[in-house]
Amino acid sequence: MNMKLLTAKWQELPEKTIRQLQAEKLRRYLRQVVWPFSAHYRALFEQLGLTADSFRSLDDLQRLPFTSKTDLLNTPGNPQRMKDFLLIPQPQALARRPSTLWRALWRGREQVKQGFESEFRPIFMTTTTGRSADPIPFLFSQHDLANLTLAGHRLFEVCGTQRPWRAVSLFPYAPHLAFWQTHYGATAFGVFVASTGGGKVMGTDGNLRLIQKVKPDVLIGMPTFLYHVLQQAVEQRLRCENLKRIVVGGEKVPDGMRRKLAGLAADLGAGEIDVLATYGFTEAKMAWSECPVALDQTPGGYHLFPDLGLFEVIDPKSGQTVPNGEPGELVFTPLDARGTVVLRYRTGDIIDGGLVYEPCPHCGRRAPRLVGNISRSSEVKEMRLDKIKGTLVDFNQLEHVLDDAEHVGAWQLELRKRNDDPLEVDELILHVERTGAVREDKLMRDLNNCFAAKTEVHPNRIIFHDADEMRELQGVGVQIKEQKIVDHRKPESGSRPTPPPEGDQSEPDARPSETLELAK
Repeated sequence: MNMKLLTAKWQELPEKTIRQLQAEKLRRYLRQVVWPFSAHYRALFEQLGLTADSFRSLDDLQRLPFTSKTDLLNTPGNPQRMKDFLLIPQPQALARRPSTLWRALWRGREQVKQGFESEFRPIFMTTTTGRSADPIPFLFSQHDLANLTLAGHRLFEVCGTQRPWRAVSLFPYAPHLAFWQTHYGATAFGVFVASTGGGKVMGTDGNLRLIQKVKPDVLIGMPTFLYHVLQQAVEQRLRCENLKRIVVGGEKVPDGMRRKLAGLAADLGAGEIDVLATYGFTEAKMAWSECPVALDQTPGGYHLFPDLGLFEVIDPKSGQTVPNGEPGELVFTPLDARGTVVLRYRTGDIIDGGLVYEPCPHCGRRAPRLVGNISRSSEVKEMRLDKIKGTLVDFNQLEHVLDDAEHVGAWQLELRKRNDDPLEVDELILHVERTGAVREDKLMRDLNNCFAAKTEVHPNRIIFHDADEMRELQGVGVQIKEQKIVDHRKPESGSRPTPPPEGDQSEPDARPSETLELAK
């Protein structure tokens, strides 16, 4: 079957055809690219007695062990471990490619050499977060940048972008997938995008000045920072009548946050507004988007690109693949990546609606979709809070409670020890900005009732702040990702600190000297 069909008809093919074409592309990719040039996977395949022909269908992927973030971390015995996942082509293997001789005859040796360099030589890098572990660099070749550009073009297409529109991106300047996916996607799609660099570069006032000059149809950025910027715009009585889309990434986007962003846009004079979420992570080297949908309707999910990669949804405990439409952990395998490559990568992300192939009820595309809410397994925290007799607290649930709560603007959950004594009990403190005409005592009762109904716990204290104080608490304009959950307990207390999200969901604070050394 023609492999080009999967790319040309990526949003039109039925499930059976997609899976068949993906299996054929996977087999070719393993045979011609991964096995010859990946030190890690070549050794793994030899150890398990596997070859590319071991994968006749997508079900055969279960013969291959998962790759997780711990597999990518340096160890004392292997301080350059990421190099094992970097595709390093061997001249002898390249010479055995069926197409090499043909290209050499028709194009010349120099053209063949340049083609191999474009395909394999690393020229670009993004990194994962460096807060819970050392930052992990992912290297791109020119081939990867072409795929990033293609994915970005499709993402803008799925979002319903129109070329005459103007957009402002508030993603921070960083080796961060969200920023670069936006840049390459906008360039390929041909839509005007002005990038502010987020809060660190221009500050909130600088972002607002640029928004006023551009008068964008689309705002792109992290939801928490966009909320603060739009809130400040409302306080300054600015106008943004052209705004039609708010596209967010880098954080979860509960329904409550969507409504708040849409409400702020309405206060700025915007008409009908679509708030669209995107999903991406460094290891995939691309991101995906929802299509436009009314706020009172259920989003259609993230529309995938089946020619560039494939997802499995597994039971996080057993590791077995679950049926279509069932919840589970997302596992990703690229089908055309070069540079740094990981197969069957466990994202740590839990999708509650699973993977589906039915046509999208909103846009009609038949591309596979990830539907429902995505939460990180590392964020489903079972944290013992002695103050409340050992009740287990799901912080994902708390975030939804606060984002969905009426009359609550920005917020922050703080964990600390009573009296800052490491031997004392844990305390949960809620910092919140009150919005609308509601008394503090009533809002405090409502929040306590919401906490009790959803989580069976109460905050030890609720502290009200104005908008400026909340911006300072959350680190708006200072942190790349605003701080919504912070742990101020001392490590010697023996408590388990709150881990930040992994992957591409938070601040990439990579130390340049370390990541550049790994890239050599």
